[in-house]
Amino acid sequence: MKTIPSLHDIQTEGDIKTLVDTLCHKATNDTLLGASFGAAARIHWPHYLTSQYRYWSNTLLGQGPAEGGEPLPEQVVMPRSGAHIEHWLNLFSSTVEEHFAGSKAEEAKKVAHQMASKIGLIRSRELPVD
Repeated sequence: MKTIPSLHDIQTEGDIKTLVDTLCHKATNDTLLGASFGAAARIHWPHYLTSQYRYWSNTLLGQGPAEGGEPLPEQVVMPRSGAHIEHWLNLFSSTVEEHFAGSKAEEAKKVAHQMASKIGLIRSRELPVD
């Protein structure tokens, strides 16, 4: 009988890298988000990944430079609609749940919800008024 390993909490830089890399891989290959993330991969991918590692390390582990990084740099990846934002959030949450369990994992999902709310507000202000 095969034993399923228990999940651990987000504790190290390696865990942050796993979270970011897995999420970005999924998003790049996703039918709804793939175009945005694929364009970012061609243009700004190393910078984007570095800023994500830094941001999440600072946010969840209190490690790294105080400035952290932009959670979703506008010049790199910005979900285009409410559907994109909701889909990104579901993808983020499922990625966390597949790899981690604990207080930091829950905090990551909470921060992602806050980011999604903020992005939704920003995007709604950018829409032209007819």
